[in-house]
Amino acid sequence: MRWIYEKYHEDLLRLAVSLSGRPAVAEDIVHDVFVSFIDRAEQFRLTGSLKSYLATCVAHRARNVHRTQTRQERLIQDRERPGPAETARPDRWLICSEELEQVVRALALLPGEQREALTLRLQAGMKFREIARFQDVPTKTALSRYRCGLAKMRTLVNGEVPKCDR
Repeated sequence: MRWIYEKYHEDLLRLAVSLSGRPAVAEDIVHDVFVSFIDRAEQFRLTGSLKSYLATCVAHRARNVHRTQTRQERLIQDRERPGPAETARPDRWLICSEELEQVVRALALLPGEQREALTLRLQAGMKFREIARFQDVPTKTALSRYRCGLAKMRTLVNGEVPKCDR
């Protein structure tokens, strides 16, 4: 199991950071996926790409975490209590270059479906058919989300106004 962790950890972590936008949360997501994978290793039967399977698990977990955090934020706003402060972890993360920070900010501005399509394709290497299955949409819709997301990323990074509203 250790070789699986060593082989896929960094790729899955990049995917989780792209989907969650927060390195500390991304680490928790990847950790949870590997713990679940190890717990169920005896029953697991691989029918496709292990990397795609793990990437799908990370994406599902990121969605669940996002939903939970959104609910918690709403509850906090309703009760007018400040939420816990996000703690920085300088010992675990190096300062990203200005260009990388710009890309991360632009990714955060994309609609969730487009951000998922982009990160699942570019970082997890998933095929559009797999992305479509994950998002429960037709393959052409997944491809359209990817193209629109990519177009918006280009314009956001270059400081232009995005033209694609899908």
